[in-house]
Amino acid sequence: MPSADLPLEECLTYRPGLPLPDGFDAFWSSTLSEAPHDGVPDKPRYRPVDCGLTQVRTYDVSIPGYGGRPVRGWLHMPAGATEPLGCVVEFLGYGRGRGLAHEQLMWACAGYAHLIMDTRGQGWSAAGGVTADTDAGAAGTVPGFVTRGIESPETYYYRRVFTDAVRCVEAMLEHPEVDPARIVVTGFSQGGGIALAVAGLLPGPGPGPAGVMPDVPFLCNILRAARIAGVAPYTEITDYLRLHRDRTASAFRTLSYFDAAHHATRATAPALFSIAMTDEICPPSTCFTAYNRYAGPKDVRVYEFNGHEGGAEHHRAEQLAWVRSLFSGRPTGRADRS
Repeated sequence: MPSADLPLEECLTYRPGLPLPDGFDAFWSSTLSEAPHDGVPDKPRYRPVDCGLTQVRTYDVSIPGYGGRPVRGWLHMPAGATEPLGCVVEFLGYGRGRGLAHEQLMWACAGYAHLIMDTRGQGWSAAGGVTADTDAGAAGTVPGFVTRGIESPETYYYRRVFTDAVRCVEAMLEHPEVDPARIVVTGFSQGGGIALAVAGLLPGPGPGPAGVMPDVPFLCNILRAARIAGVAPYTEITDYLRLHRDRTASAFRTLSYFDAAHHATRATAPALFSIAMTDEICPPSTCFTAYNRYAGPKDVRVYEFNGHEGGAEHHRAEQLAWVRSLFSGRPTGRADRS
């Protein structure tokens, strides 16, 4: 259906004023510097899994995430690799878990290590290893995750998720079979917003992602998205505020610490975005807000007549070519000089 959002020519230059919340950088520095607690293991664990595949090695992964609590995932590697590998760390869409061990093999088949992070509290795994959100239980939420703990930045759900994601990248930076200079973070929808946050939270010049691929990203310009998106998950915010009429200012203050459009201003790695112009779930103007504010070299693939499915497998081919170019040292985007 035709987009009810801004037309493409306006989206390309759309840079709304988004005030950075007070103490944004200090909040995230403090969050990421917190020590693990509850006596949980402090090192990633990789258990080999026999999926019946001969060309891919698969590991059931447990990585200490927020508070040191375990985050599950699958790590796929091409069989027979003898040199440190480029690596793709992938974050999943809303409501999805890591699923079956043999489901997602494209990146390993292309010759890269591929870590799929299970999103805490979401989805399922046939292996029985899911990432629980043990910090859940904040009052006043509606069904879903977007308002969980929204009463303050300290209790908000995505504080835990973003920290989990950073810890997963840090684990790959230290993995003996991974080249720490060739790590890309990516994700679809919710995963795209998480990838942008990680790129902003680990921007360099020290260890961090060499590239980021946000695919129709969620959690961008959240205030606008809540006002114009007519379907979930953004409608969870409006459902919450319909019940709690006196919490609008405090809710959006909390959300501003997790807005990927803010994290994009801290990110320096090359980026390849995808944006779909008839997307009702992640309206294109919200995705372009993050793209236009992104501080590093960047490029975008626009799917003018697609909804939230975006470029689908067509875009996977674009990503494969982009990662190959990035890891070979060829230019992958333009620097933002605005």
